[in-house]
Amino acid sequence: MEDLLPELCDQFPDLVRVVEPMFGNYGGREAFGGEIVTIKAFEDNSLVREQVAQPGAGKVLVVDGGGSMRRAMLGDMLAEKAASNGWEGIVIYGCIRDVNAIGNTEIGVQALGTHPLKTDKKGIGELNLPVTFGGVTFTPGEFLYADNNGVLVSAQKLELS
Repeated sequence: MEDLLPELCDQFPDLVRVVEPMFGNYGGREAFGGEIVTIKAFEDNSLVREQVAQPGAGKVLVVDGGGSMRRAMLGDMLAEKAASNGWEGIVIYGCIRDVNAIGNTEIGVQALGTHPLKTDKKGIGELNLPVTFGGVTFTPGEFLYADNNGVLVSAQKLELS
């Protein structure tokens, strides 16, 4: 899946919405894609913990952390749980921690940056509603594709021919 996004953009220019460049690629899987599941939560990763414990084959978790650069919405234990439950990847509009361990975990992870401080656990957040950041709205049930070139969204599943 090398350079997947340029190929998808070339083949399906009218079907893709490209997210503004802002994410770093941190997971052990550089290219990933799947059906979008969303979380909206600010500096509280309780819902992230709940979702990565669910079966995630063919799915990508999109976390709108409000762009917070003050807390990490994902650490190594949650990334490991997501990988063991088959999630394709996680995109976080916010920070992660435990970068070296996540880099050795078989899951795609993109985030704005890193921060060593974990979040509070207050159970606050919303699941599976459209979230918008980077100039794109991420709607549950649509599809996300990511690699070292960036992140894009499509209303339908895209297959390269």
